[in-house]
Amino acid sequence: MLQQYQVIVNGLVCKNPNVVTPEDFFFQGLDKAGDTANKLGSSVNRVNVDKIAGLNTLGVSIARIDIAPYGGLNAPHFHPRASEIATVIEGTVYVGFVTSDPNKLFAKVLNKGDVYVFPQGLIHFEFNIGPVPAVVLSGFSSQNPGVVTIADAIFGSNPSISDDVLAKAFQLDKKTVDWLKSQFPISSAY
Repeated sequence: MLQQYQVIVNGLVCKNPNVVTPEDFFFQGLDKAGDTANKLGSSVNRVNVDKIAGLNTLGVSIARIDIAPYGGLNAPHFHPRASEIATVIEGTVYVGFVTSDPNKLFAKVLNKGDVYVFPQGLIHFEFNIGPVPAVVLSGFSSQNPGVVTIADAIFGSNPSISDDVLAKAFQLDKKTVDWLKSQFPISSAY
């Protein structure tokens, strides 16, 4: 008797080629602006292998980043599995990344049509310094780039990082550490 086996690649089940449809390679809605009415004034719509099954093993994905005028921020973060190439579609955005050893900032103001690269694993950000909503379209060198937002990871981890560790690392008193932790409640989304 022939047994049925599932082929798993990158942690995802590969679909039987006999039942693959065009929908497995399609996503609709990247033209829609994200809701930037939040503390940071930004929204990221990631189109990765979770949204397009056909991306599995292809090594690419895309995201739309909407950033509110005058101070909206896509907070400092990094992608552990991908480099990013970002194109400003609308607005004026201050972007930058920090290298490791030494910690050197590479930053630039980008305008519509400008492109910037963020190397894999380096902390980077996008900050709208202009009067109009900014739109950035980013491509990634992975179907699942992952994202680690620095402040969320440090002050909103589950379980929580010890106040003693954070107070010493950031040279803060424990009261300030507790206040910072209160700004980043533990999310069940992780």
